[in-house]
Amino acid sequence: MRQPHASDVIVRPAVSADLPAIGRLGALLVRMHHDFDPQRFIAASPRTESGYASFIGTQLGNPDVIVLVAGSNGEVQGYTYAAVEGYDYMSLRGPAGVLHDIVVDPAHRDRGIGRALLDATLTALAERHVPRVVLSTATQNDAAQRLFAHAGFRPTMIEMTREVGGE
Repeated sequence: MRQPHASDVIVRPAVSADLPAIGRLGALLVRMHHDFDPQRFIAASPRTESGYASFIGTQLGNPDVIVLVAGSNGEVQGYTYAAVEGYDYMSLRGPAGVLHDIVVDPAHRDRGIGRALLDATLTALAERHVPRVVLSTATQNDAAQRLFAHAGFRPTMIEMTREVGGE
């Protein structure tokens, strides 16, 4: 059987029926980050999928939020969650589009789905006239960093973590 390719992928705005798949992918994102650094990132719980889906569900009607899904054959294989945000003095950042989440199901990676989602999200943010797009990625996530670099992102911040009482 032929594996789907990026040309077979459909990227579209998320709808309520997509929330269970988004919840599953959100929980996958939580588990991946926790595996990278269990002291820094929260662990998934039995309620993570439903909690993630519920949160994203509250965002679907917000005109400053973009939630896109991608997939083929009617299956949601990845999603993005981004928002148009104003000044953030704690981050020393002016107005921007902020890409909060981008995740592709591991069974469907390396087929251009992540790039298709990223490109569609950047287009949607540009249509909202943001001057820049910012995102964060785990230092261990080399594949994501390559994707972002190929899309024109540059490193601007490094988060550092120290446990209280640690040496």
